[in-house]
Amino acid sequence: MDEHGPPVAAPASLGSRWWYYVVTIGTAGLFAWVPFLHAATRLKTAYARWLAGIFGALDVVIYVLLGMTPTDGQGNASGGTISFLGGLLALGTVIGGCTLLASLRRPAEPPQLDPAVRTALAARARRAEARKLAANDPLLARELRIGRPDLTRDYDDGGLVDLNNAPASAIAEVCGVPGEVADAIVAARAGSAFSNIDELFVLAEVPVEQWDRIRDRAVLIG
Repeated sequence: MDEHGPPVAAPASLGSRWWYYVVTIGTAGLFAWVPFLHAATRLKTAYARWLAGIFGALDVVIYVLLGMTPTDGQGNASGGTISFLGGLLALGTVIGGCTLLASLRRPAEPPQLDPAVRTALAARARRAEARKLAANDPLLARELRIGRPDLTRDYDDGGLVDLNNAPASAIAEVCGVPGEVADAIVAARAGSAFSNIDELFVLAEVPVEQWDRIRDRAVLIG
């Protein structure tokens, strides 16, 4: 597992968008769908795809109205309700298209975690994985020497310490507790191995202010 996490891909940028408005206004809205389709392919957002579909449908309606507009003997539009509706829809498409084009934004970049935070989170995840392995297969956990930073090993458990087997020096260093607390833990387990952390706290009389530190790094392997 990479301590720093996978690289985050930068979101696509729209770049210069001046031509979006040129196409929308210059074609009187007849090709208003083109800028939105381009934006959808770049941004890959549902919002941009939805707008491309809406303006595509509007342009189809405009084309239909243009085709239905009656003409005079010279081929010029003779006006009428259909022509008026087509012009009104085209004007609304231009105004609405320019307004909505301005609303398109590239996806916000995900916040970048501090490298130290990423490292700490990665170690926490490894500790959780190692604890799960130890609970499901104690024999393998002992073979991998999970929770035994005092021994040579290849497996990275994220910084655990086995409170049932590790020496006091390792417990103090890994859990960040005073030496006398680590000594009390070792003395309390002399009779039998701890079955859970709460039992350890009671038997070893661990101060409450040390509990969270120990919970974060402890593993119990019988």
